[in-house]
Parts: sequence; C-alpha cells; structure tokens
Amino acid sequence: MVQNVEERAVTASGEITFPIRVIVVDDQLLLREGIANLLQVDQRIRVVGVGGDGQQAIDLVSALHPEIVLTDIRMPVLDGIQAIREIKARWPNIRVVILTAFVYDGYLVEGLMAGADGYLLKDSSPAALISGIIAVAAGQKVMEPSVAERVAGLLSKHSAERNHYDGLTQRELQMVAMIARGMVAKEIAHELHISEKTVRNHISNIYRKLGIFDRSQAVLYAIKKGLVVAE
Repeated sequence: MVQNVEERAVTASGEITFPIRVIVVDDQLLLREGIANLLQVDQRIRVVGVGGDGQQAIDLVSALHPEIVLTDIRMPVLDGIQAIREIKARWPNIRVVILTAFVYDGYLVEGLMAGADGYLLKDSSPAALISGIIAVAAGQKVMEPSVAERVAGLLSKHSAERNHYDGLTQRELQMVAMIARGMVAKEIAHELHISEKTVRNHISNIYRKLGIFDRSQAVLYAIKKGLVVAE
C-alpha cells in the first residue's frame, strides 16, 4: 500500500509541495494514457486527470485545481493555444507546459504569447519530461534545447527589417498586434469601435498582403516586426 504523504522540497527557484498535481491533455487516447502512466511512476507527480481537447482541459482545471497542465497544441473542439489563454486568464497561478511533436514557428510563438510556462517535445526522454515538470512547478520557464535555440533565432532575426511592413496600413498593423495578443474578431471590433465584418475584411486584406493563411503566421509576423514581444 502506498502511503499518501505530502513532502516539501526547497529548490533554487522556491518551494515545491510533492506530489505535484498534473493534468495530461492530448487528443490521442493511447498517448495521453501512456504519458499519464509514465508520470505516475515518479512519486513526486500525481496525475489527477486526463482529457482529449482544450475544452476538457478547462473543465478539468475548474474541477480539480492542478498545479500543472501538460497539453498538446493541435486538438479538436478547442486547441491547446486557446485553452492556455483561457486557463491563464481564469487561473493565472496554474502553470501550463506544452508537450507536442511540432516545432512550427507559428505554434511556438503563439504558445509563448498565450502564456505557456514550458515547451517540450514528445520525443523527450521520460527523465527530461519529469524534470521539466518539476522545474516549472518550482517557477522556472522550461524549453527543449532545440526549441530555445529556435526562439532565440526568431527574436534576433529580421531586426533590420522591422520598419518595413509589407504595405500594411497603420490600422492593419494595429490589428496584427491585437491578433498576436490573442484577441478574436469580436474583441477587436469592440476595442476599435467598428463592426466585426469590418474587422474580418481587414484581416482578409492582411493575410492577402502578407501571403499568409492563419493566425499562427500573423503572430509570428508580429514578433518578427517588433509589434509585440514574446514573454
């Protein structure tokens, strides 16, 4: 019989209470169950719930109040980025770690802008995943080395081109920055006192001028041009 005993450890970043309560969210059943079982082997971690999409992540956080949410990005119903924004808005003290197979620049930047505390890859070793969760619980920001290198490259690249905005108007630049901060068309319309249809027309023009097709690429453009700063 395993005794349920809370332990405290002091790290360089602060005090952690063990076991760390974790929720695992991934749309692939075998994968999320496998990750949960892997984490449960370590007595410092307790998986208190698993979910298959971003909405389930929010519902689980509301019901179970974990310390850490470990989530994928691309999921049905509500994706991981949107879930992170909602979780951080409602429960700012809960930490979120992205665990994904993707190192696509748009997802990376959008995840960081949404407030993710860590970004790990699914090919990480079990030891690296567990140590990453413990580090985030202690208040650190954690990134896979290849991801950290990519972020550094994104933030330093194109600095000489920041004053060239590809024909975007001041209004369109304002909207790109708002998109990068996670705002949707309805919120932008309210903020700028214009109709939602007008916002959507502007966004279509922005995408056409930049030759892009989704929000992730707009976020990446905003970072590269210095319109917003990744945290």
